[in-house]
Amino acid sequence: MAIISSKACRCLLLVSFALLPLSMAMDPLGSYCSGNSLAGSSKAVASINSVLTDLVTKGSTGVGFATSTAGKGNNVIYGLVQCRGDVSTSDCQACLASAANQILTSCNYQSDSRIWYDYCFMRFENENFFGQADTDNGVIMENVQAMDNTKAFQKAVGKVMSKATAQVSQAGSGGLGRVKDQYTPFINIYGFAQCTRDLSPLTCAQCLSTAVSRFDQYCGAQQGCRILYSSCMVRYEIYPFYFPLATSSTATTDITKYTKTIVHH
Repeated sequence: MAIISSKACRCLLLVSFALLPLSMAMDPLGSYCSGNSLAGSSKAVASINSVLTDLVTKGSTGVGFATSTAGKGNNVIYGLVQCRGDVSTSDCQACLASAANQILTSCNYQSDSRIWYDYCFMRFENENFFGQADTDNGVIMENVQAMDNTKAFQKAVGKVMSKATAQVSQAGSGGLGRVKDQYTPFINIYGFAQCTRDLSPLTCAQCLSTAVSRFDQYCGAQQGCRILYSSCMVRYEIYPFYFPLATSSTATTDITKYTKTIVHH
């Protein structure tokens, strides 16, 4: 485990060099735990447990998003969950149930706890964060294989992600951006974008713009990359990954190898 400092005073904690098959959708991709542990306060623990139960219940109804608040005074807890907007209700339910258990295991009731999965995201804090974009903490996952012709590929990714982020705010999109563009006669680029639903359209657009702007910094010309922040997520791959998948689509082993970095700005 190493800590790397950049000129912009970013702290990148290299967590693992992981093999992540797509079938491992119910394993957490990463977590962020900060602040004091509230495990010694029975009132705070009760508030956290109440919020998590409420989030799983409300988030599993088919909406795939929920916020919740519980407690009084110093024991108030704010929570949010969101599933990826393209996954099924059953996959969303399973992901939220797993997240509610794992976030306590990973963070032990710390006052700022967040956990990312492929299919969902969960967060709770003792301060109100609703409606505020957060691009300071997140998970970066990049494919270990790079494309030839770096500039051309990065330009093509930029076009795909520009379409995907614009689609998020369009009527009928469900707050999702899903785009497929042909890069070569044999290679397509698939892009995906989504914000948490507590954000205003302007704040969402700013969050997505920040995330996409960091593809070059974190991902270079890798065959795939995802940037998962607490308020928005962006991802591109050269294979289909969002639903509905093409009936003939499969993900092969060599394109499911990723490095994973937890980012704390």
